[in-house]
Amino acid sequence: MKPTADERLIVALDVPTAAEAARWARRLRPVVTHFKIGLELFTGGGPAVFKKMPGGVFLDLKFFDIPNTMVGALNAAAALNPFLVNVHALAGPAALERCARAVKAQKPRPRLLAVTILTSFTGPELKKIGINIPMGKMVSRLCGIALEAGCDGVVASPLEASRLRKEYGKNFLIVTPGVRPAWSARNDQQRIATPAEAINNGADYIVVGRPILAAPKPLDAARMVIEEIRLARRGKK
Repeated sequence: MKPTADERLIVALDVPTAAEAARWARRLRPVVTHFKIGLELFTGGGPAVFKKMPGGVFLDLKFFDIPNTMVGALNAAAALNPFLVNVHALAGPAALERCARAVKAQKPRPRLLAVTILTSFTGPELKKIGINIPMGKMVSRLCGIALEAGCDGVVASPLEASRLRKEYGKNFLIVTPGVRPAWSARNDQQRIATPAEAINNGADYIVVGRPILAAPKPLDAARMVIEEIRLARRGKK
């Protein structure tokens, strides 16, 4: 079953404490269905943060280690009952295959995403660390490796989503961070798009944090993003 417009928005609760995250979740819950718990919040609040979340949780910790350690972390994460978890695709095919098997053995199980290239990266930065493949090709290669390994989808920039849909079809998830409404600041994100552009490019879910949390009226900002998603989906029919 395809997610509705409000379900496609995942609000990133990039705050330092469980109490602050809970306040934000209660404030946004009238319109927001899904929330993201990332490194800052999980480090500050720990697994107990999940108890304070009223909706579905995307656990965004980007596990990247030796395969055995990644599998152990995913098993522990699955016990928290998130609907999405992720690992880094650069961990390699063998690690991704083991992670996919481990997640699929969980009941109920989250959907497993592989992170391709962070949206804060630029082409010149990739070259500086020794990756001389163009950005789009590198993201596509990592996506192919992840899907072949059995992952349910990928995390990728909205700018690469269209290419991934063309190359790999519709039967996998694309979650896009780096989404910035036209009325918001881009902050430290480099490869960005508006909510409508991300959805039209093939994203299943979009992650938005600071443009909502930093808005003068956060609930209204969330409603504006959801309405943009709704109009984009309507335009694609």
